[in-house]
Amino acid sequence: MADNADAFLARLAQWLRIPSISGDPANAPDVARSAQWLADELAEHGFPVVEVWPTDGLPAVFAQWSSDDPAAPTVLVYGHHDVQPVDPLELWTTPPFEPTRDGDCLRGRGSADDKGQVLMHLLGLRAHLAVGGRSAPAVNLKVLVEGEEESGSPSFPALLRRHADRLGCDVVVVSDTGIWAADVPSICVGMRGLINGQIDFHGPAGDLHSGSYGGAVPNPLTELARLLAGMHDDDGHVRIPGFYSGVVELGPLERDLVGRLPFDERQFLADAQSTATRGESGFSTLERIWARPTAEVNGMWGGYTGPGHKTIIPASASAKVSFRLVAGQEPSQVARAVRTWVDAQTPAGITSTVEFFGPGVRACLTPLDHPALQSVQRSMSRAFGVEALYTREGGSGPQADLAEVTGAPVVFLGVGLPDDRIHAPNEKVQVSLLLTGAEAVAYLWDDLGRTLVRAAAAGPATADGS
Repeated sequence: MADNADAFLARLAQWLRIPSISGDPANAPDVARSAQWLADELAEHGFPVVEVWPTDGLPAVFAQWSSDDPAAPTVLVYGHHDVQPVDPLELWTTPPFEPTRDGDCLRGRGSADDKGQVLMHLLGLRAHLAVGGRSAPAVNLKVLVEGEEESGSPSFPALLRRHADRLGCDVVVVSDTGIWAADVPSICVGMRGLINGQIDFHGPAGDLHSGSYGGAVPNPLTELARLLAGMHDDDGHVRIPGFYSGVVELGPLERDLVGRLPFDERQFLADAQSTATRGESGFSTLERIWARPTAEVNGMWGGYTGPGHKTIIPASASAKVSFRLVAGQEPSQVARAVRTWVDAQTPAGITSTVEFFGPGVRACLTPLDHPALQSVQRSMSRAFGVEALYTREGGSGPQADLAEVTGAPVVFLGVGLPDDRIHAPNEKVQVSLLLTGAEAVAYLWDDLGRTLVRAAAAGPATADGS
């Protein structure tokens, strides 16, 4: 692995210099250039099938390399080649698209999220082939790298459905995630979903003099504040009827595994720049941010906010809201529940509208007893030399769509660190972790090949992983 490290880093630096920002239309040609760069790199590494797939937005890259073993299982590796914008540029200590090595760190936009971890797979594949003296992988290997993940993957579900016949697999491996710490390897087993939207309250046809009408007509700001304040009870539970329908509760095994992590709540508060934790009673901080659904007010406005005073009853008030979802919740069902609740809470004299921005993202959860997850755990533990633990993540991505279209479980193998500053200025990745991650990948293809064949022969698992 070390013998190829310099060449690997040189190729990664070349890719990182392409500013493939999917959120800015001006960078669309760069995203296309990034896709072609990756396609050329996959072909260079020996993939017999490499294709750039157009979408309704920005291109994805697909590659396939079949095993010599007719009984080999099929694995689909997912990642993304687009990156976040770099603003504010003045906070970067090095140019965002000029990769800079600083000891064990490689700085640059996309170094951790996600180009470094995508290329990590190619280094791992090369090691897998070399060590085993193979001319093809131990598994039927497919790779799908999209170009719009940082923009919410708007074209991705349609792309998956359009190519469903090409994407069939036994397991999906996602490398767009991280580990607990450099010396505490871990594997993500679940990510929350998301829906977000806007609530608008409309009262009088125009702003009213508060001396003439105050106390006599409903104030949209006051009424919206009342509604938002009533979204939770005193124990932090969401009061929207039907909100918790279908939620997959934490089982005792996973609660025990979460409790094994070396979590420092004081450091968590320091990182959050907060002085206290708060949330749903009956759950630890990690359980709240990983395995419980939430309802948050992201912003609220209305009326007059300029200098001095303007004594009015405003005509309208608005709020941005978001809901993090867990396994078992359907975004469309939660959206209906929110609309029904807002309608029921809207007082006379006020009209309300609720708009959600897109269909939302479903949560994903990997059963703890799934053979593929156990294979990842063994491979990570072997590469790092210590037992890999289990985590979840509070964020969201297109993993549920991948699971639905392929009909396969999703497992995560990532090596990013919490302080890699993804989405922020000065993004970086730890080079030694990329190399260790590549080693885990090299072990994984052999382990998965054996494990999934045995599991298929034994029949489907029946445990729910809780």
